Amino acid sequence: MRRLLLLRHAKTEHDAPSGHDQDRRLDERGHRDAAEIGGWIARHPPLPNLALVSPAVRTRQTWEIVREALKGAGPAPKVEFVPDLYGADPVQLLTAIRMASVSDPKRLMLVGHNPGMHELALTLTGSGDEAAKRALGDNLPTSGLAVFDFATDDWNDVSFRRGKLVLFVSPKLLKQASRS
Repeated sequence: MRRLLLLRHAKTEHDAPSGHDQDRRLDERGHRDAAEIGGWIARHPPLPNLALVSPAVRTRQTWEIVREALKGAGPAPKVEFVPDLYGADPVQLLTAIRMASVSDPKRLMLVGHNPGMHELALTLTGSGDEAAKRALGDNLPTSGLAVFDFATDDWNDVSFRRGKLVLFVSPKLLKQASRS
C-alpha cells in the first residue's frame, strides 16, 4: 500500500514585489491556513515520509509551516525541492510521483499548484469517499489536502483512476465541521 498526500500551497498575495509569479508569498490568511492544515496532518497520522515541494516561494513557505506543525508528531519527513513541480500538469506530476520509487517512501506528499494539482487529484480518483469526491470535484483550494491510497508497493504502478480517495480536507471544511 502506498499513500499519496496532495497539498496545494496556502493563500498568497496577488502580486510579488518582483513581479514574478514564483516569488509570490503567503498572505496572513495563508500563514494561518497552512498552520491549521499542518496541525490537522500532525493529528491524523501516518505522516508522510517524503515531501516533494515546488521551489516557488509560496510552496516553500507552506511546506515550512506544515513541517513545523509536524514536529513531535513522528519522524520528520525528508524533503526535496523539485523544479518540475512548478506549473506542472497531471502527467508531469505523475512522473514526479513515480520517480519516488528510487527512495521508495511509503507515504509521499506533493506540495504544488493549481490547476495541475486539482487536475491530478481528479484523474487519480478511481474510488473512495463519495462526499470527498463531490467536495474535491469543485476545486482543490489553497491549503486543500487530498489523500489517496494505492493498492501497490511500487510508486511506478501509480496511475490515473487507480487511487482511492481516502479524504479531502481544507481549512474551510475544518471550520464548517467545528461549527457542527
